[in-house]
Amino acid sequence: MYDYRRGRERGRERDESYRRKGSRRKHKRRRRRTRSYSPSSSRSDSRTRALSVRDDEEGHLICRSGDVLQERYEIVSTLGEGTFGRVMQCIDHRRGGAHVALKIIKNVEKYKEAARLEINVLEKINEKDPDNKFLCVQMYDWFDYHGHMCISFELLALSTFDFLKENNYLPYSIGQVRHMAYQICLAVNKLTHTDLKPENILFVNSDFTMSFNVEKKREERTVKSTAVRVVDFGSATFDHEHHSTIVSTRHYRAPEVILELGWSHPCDVWSIGCILFEYYLGFTLFQTHDNREHLAMMERILGPVPSRMIRKTRKQKYFYRGRLDWDESSSAGKYVRENCKPLRRYLLSEAEEHHQLFDLIESMLEYEPSKRLVLADSLKHPFFENGAIKKKCLSILKERGKREIELYMQHKSSPT
Repeated sequence: MYDYRRGRERGRERDESYRRKGSRRKHKRRRRRTRSYSPSSSRSDSRTRALSVRDDEEGHLICRSGDVLQERYEIVSTLGEGTFGRVMQCIDHRRGGAHVALKIIKNVEKYKEAARLEINVLEKINEKDPDNKFLCVQMYDWFDYHGHMCISFELLALSTFDFLKENNYLPYSIGQVRHMAYQICLAVNKLTHTDLKPENILFVNSDFTMSFNVEKKREERTVKSTAVRVVDFGSATFDHEHHSTIVSTRHYRAPEVILELGWSHPCDVWSIGCILFEYYLGFTLFQTHDNREHLAMMERILGPVPSRMIRKTRKQKYFYRGRLDWDESSSAGKYVRENCKPLRRYLLSEAEEHHQLFDLIESMLEYEPSKRLVLADSLKHPFFENGAIKKKCLSILKERGKREIELYMQHKSSPT
């Protein structure tokens, strides 16, 4: 087995997701797609830039605990930081003093444009899902603060990756995988996210219990609630919009993206299949950073790439006489052979629910996008037949609605 932790920390492409402090990992930013955005619709702060508003040399807004933006957001602490900007925990004085996450984008045009793109998507999500039934992170507000695009979100907890990492990559239980899987399938059923990965799936609350594993002689954490939200819609797209050639973080990238055959919603389904495997085992299915090696791993785990896809791709350099051009005797060939095996051989148990999970993963990892499981159908998969899962999701939504009403009533009754 390869050293998952070392490999993941060494070369994994990082995102610019909304995330908690402690997950400040380096990342490689993708080229962003552009889309229509009208400056006239921007809620810009048109006042002359005050002397007290300053940026550092990297373009970050300089702010401290106690500072108030827009006469509304009181800064409490820093939650996370990336090349895009910072995420601050704030008190929202117009939401009854509720704590929110405020994403403050650098005063750098390419990051501001990416933020506008994300705002457009989040506004469409809010319009189509006003009750927030589909478990995407909720955007409360956005504004331009002296050249810094700012987006206010509900305050979430650790990402599912960060929890895994802090728990020494101990896999989630089959029941936890089931509940998180159902929510993810529900969340991205209506759009194409294009960058699904454990870092972009956050727990609503990452509180945990501790127990001592006698066999491994270590403390282990169990998250109390597996309620999650999908975040980072800066790369999301709708079918009628322009599509970039390459999307998704490497380990979760579908074969049609690697082969530049065009992509749409099925690329998210592939990513989810990879995510569920990672939750179940604690390491990535495709631990690589090279296209040819990635395809070799796919063949080792899933079987040969379909001849139709080989014939259609412009990436003929990866193939020879209709087959993957791969040297099994090379050091890379040995690495793939020793660290990859047919998918079903990763099963941890012969119990029915484990086989059901792998049946779900297999249907999500179909090479041909047209044969890949449709997310609407995935919600009816036998792995989710346990009615308690749906009841649990409905319970979460009910509690969420109750909390929103309470905050509204607090604000309504507060003196102006």
